[in-house]
Amino acid sequence: QVQLKESGGGLVQPGGSLGLSCAASGLLFRISAMGWYRQAPGKQRELVATITNGGSTNYADSVKGRFTISRDNAENTVYLQMTGLKPEDTAVYYCNAADRWRGPPYWGQGTQVTVSA
Repeated sequence: QVQLKESGGGLVQPGGSLGLSCAASGLLFRISAMGWYRQAPGKQRELVATITNGGSTNYADSVKGRFTISRDNAENTVYLQMTGLKPEDTAVYYCNAADRWRGPPYWGQGTQVTVSA
């Protein structure tokens, strides 16, 4: 099994910045791509950003130019740096790791990000 633990959520004012991190542990050899998803109240979980083992990234249109995903393979950690935050970015943010052999993905417990004045 793979365990993912997020940290770094909180309350921030509109226009502010916040960084999230996700540390992976367990059967790390099973992990391929990692990423961040979010779920706002009453909405479906949506992709925010992903990053492959090789560092290729993909972003949702809504966060392009504002969010940056990065990965430290030596530390088994993925980061999400968020700038220019908007109230509509308010959600629970979940860390995700894809299984190399196409098993079910792994999820963290989620961390709340609230953007409000």
